[in-house]
Amino acid sequence: MVPEIIEDKTFTKVTAETIAGPKRTFENCKFINSDLSYADLSGMVFISCRFEGCNLSLVKLSDTALQDIQFKDCKLSGADFSKSRDFLFEVNFNNCILDNAIFYKKKNKGAKVTDCSMVETDFTEADLTDVQFINCNLNRAFFNRTTLKNADFRTSYNFIIDPDINNIKKARFSVHGLPGLLAKYDIRVESE
Repeated sequence: MVPEIIEDKTFTKVTAETIAGPKRTFENCKFINSDLSYADLSGMVFISCRFEGCNLSLVKLSDTALQDIQFKDCKLSGADFSKSRDFLFEVNFNNCILDNAIFYKKKNKGAKVTDCSMVETDFTEADLTDVQFINCNLNRAFFNRTTLKNADFRTSYNFIIDPDINNIKKARFSVHGLPGLLAKYDIRVESE
């Protein structure tokens, strides 16, 4: 099958059936207010694309290429990014719901994650070097053998990160984030 390349196109209120297909490549495309929940995007390629106001809950991403992708105002609950291609993987999120999403062993260095809900999101063994978590809810998110070098958590909240099993060298935290770093010691950090 010959690969199909779609460039510089805007898709508004489309369904998965409209865009899905093996060997399809979307470059510099926008997807706006589309319901792609449960969509099977396996084997597809997305380069420099933007998703705005889309529902991508439980989307299938097996062998999907996600290169320089922006998600804004999207719902990505349960999305398993760990199954997508590693080559040039880069995703950024703004005002998204990423509850129960999976980033197991993904490298997403330098990403920007702003105003997102990431409840019970799995970052086990991910490389999040230089990632900026800006005002994100990380309640019950899993950080286990995660690389968080120079990551910025100063405005994020509800996280618990064990410094003994995660690489947090030069990561930035606010004073309000200290309880999340000391949780395993069962001590109380109180302000005066």
